[in-house]
Amino acid sequence: MSAVDPAAGERIVVKVGSSSISGERRAQIEPLVDALARLHAHGQVILVSSGAIATGMPFLGLDERPVDLPLQQAAAAVGQNVLMNRYQRSLTRHEVVAAQILLTASDMEMDAHRANARNAIERLLELRMLPIVNENDTVATHEIRFGDNDRLAALVARLVGADRLILLSDIASLRTAPPDEPGSAPIERVAFGDPLDGVRLGASGSHVGSGGAATKVDAARLAADAGVRVTLTATPLLGRLLAGERLGTEFEPNPTAGR
Repeated sequence: MSAVDPAAGERIVVKVGSSSISGERRAQIEPLVDALARLHAHGQVILVSSGAIATGMPFLGLDERPVDLPLQQAAAAVGQNVLMNRYQRSLTRHEVVAAQILLTASDMEMDAHRANARNAIERLLELRMLPIVNENDTVATHEIRFGDNDRLAALVARLVGADRLILLSDIASLRTAPPDEPGSAPIERVAFGDPLDGVRLGASGSHVGSGGAATKVDAARLAADAGVRVTLTATPLLGRLLAGERLGTEFEPNPTAGR
């Protein structure tokens, strides 16, 4: 495995899931921001953050993620504002300014929209801002959604030519089977093109998120195919990962991607 070195000056995309920064785990935003600020000080970092709907749910009196699309959109409209406010208040401790970027799946499919998104992110990085990307849940419909922000993060990593993608969630690493099953073992490294035969992936165990291990593997493969090195680990472990520990599961990049 290749350790993450904050001083290497890499361009890194970090993705964090809804269940890691909302509800009882809202306090994880502070250490997450500390780690992001450390990356920002030495290189370029882009955060892809889920959590708009989950953050907005309590304000609408909801205990579980709504299935009704207009209610999802309403929760996202409320939650996106609150979530960005929380990020910026924490980033201010490090004198870092966040920049909000909301994308839909169609933005990544249309050449002009994709170029506009890439140009905006590039300029923000030049200006030493910290872009925070999320799906525009307020206007997205079931037919045109990314499906989960793991895929969005992979597409953003490809879009900006990132060196590394770090997928953060509630799991410390990919495992050979769901963690509650006998014989389940962590997987430290996935070679490029490895079909992971015999590995059984679980779905999301969160009542606020939409992704699971399978979506993370799909996203990791999408990014790795473009030459991006991918690390999958738990949100609380990011600080230790940046301190040089070899944690989580690493997906080797495509050696012929021309990077």
